[in-house]
Amino acid sequence: MADFSSNDSISVDMETIYLGGKEYHVRTGHGPVSVIVYGDKDKPALVTYPDLALNHMSCFQGLFFFPEAASLLLHNFCIYHISPPGHELGAAALCPDNPVPSAEDLADQILEVLNYFGLGAVMCLGVTAGAYILTLFALKYKERVLGLILVSPLCKGPSWTEWLYNKVLSNLLYFYGICGLVKECLLKRYFSKEVRGSAEVPESDIVQACRRLLDERQSTNVLRFLETMNGRPDISEGLKKLRCRTLIFVGDESPFHAEAVHMISKLDKRCSALVEVQACGSMVTEEQPHAMLIPLEYFLMGYGFYRPSQLSGSPRSPLSPSCISPELLSPESMGLKLKPIKTRIL
Repeated sequence: MADFSSNDSISVDMETIYLGGKEYHVRTGHGPVSVIVYGDKDKPALVTYPDLALNHMSCFQGLFFFPEAASLLLHNFCIYHISPPGHELGAAALCPDNPVPSAEDLADQILEVLNYFGLGAVMCLGVTAGAYILTLFALKYKERVLGLILVSPLCKGPSWTEWLYNKVLSNLLYFYGICGLVKECLLKRYFSKEVRGSAEVPESDIVQACRRLLDERQSTNVLRFLETMNGRPDISEGLKKLRCRTLIFVGDESPFHAEAVHMISKLDKRCSALVEVQACGSMVTEEQPHAMLIPLEYFLMGYGFYRPSQLSGSPRSPLSPSCISPELLSPESMGLKLKPIKTRIL
């Protein structure tokens, strides 16, 4: 075990292999953070950040195990899965006496991770709370973000209803841990009612798998991230200043659907698009990863990235920061005719 007494940013190679990935614990000014790296570090970087109580296994596995999406992403990028503090596999409970980091602290943590690995500008992929943290990072450090792929994102501060709901959830976590009621609240946050099942229909395999993975979370760590997100500032008005292209996915049954529509209305219309996925909850990456493929392909084409069969250039070539061309964001290109996808361009 490494000595964390130093203030310098360091990395501990845990020699942990996750289907070809290796875990690092990177010391930052706001505590150590787990990063799992997949692929060739000479390729451009894709940074992921999951939603509350999730990590890369429970939030992005569906997307990266979907063959066509995997060939697109893993062929072109080295993947850096960043976990919220204490959300990595096998994490111990964080000290409750340590101050709860702010959303800005977590964004700053990402900068330290990029600096440790010697990364320049990166592509970002985040889900809900993770999408908020990555968007905040993009606003603070514009030169370090090439593009944003956001799934059911947040951008406003919590409403009074959400704030109160989160306070109740916080109390449940504090007194009862990851109990059955907490798990049901989280599963409703992630998935549509179709896959959650009912008295007549059993819940789907992805929900059962997520339920099992939630059992591994430390309730103290989930509570801390929830408190961070319950104190998040509204970043809506800053979105016009974003320089990078942004692609937003949201399920039409997501509790954050209205938030995604609000966010796209605040972004520059010339370089942003919203893809609404029918009969889907918030976590499109797990519930309907196939619905992400066509929009992702067109989005990444603007940077010169293609699936291997379509390759016309090297994945190691520098990314072009040019704006999305309008034809790539047309309803036809983005998949309006391909159910269950529909695209909204504002």
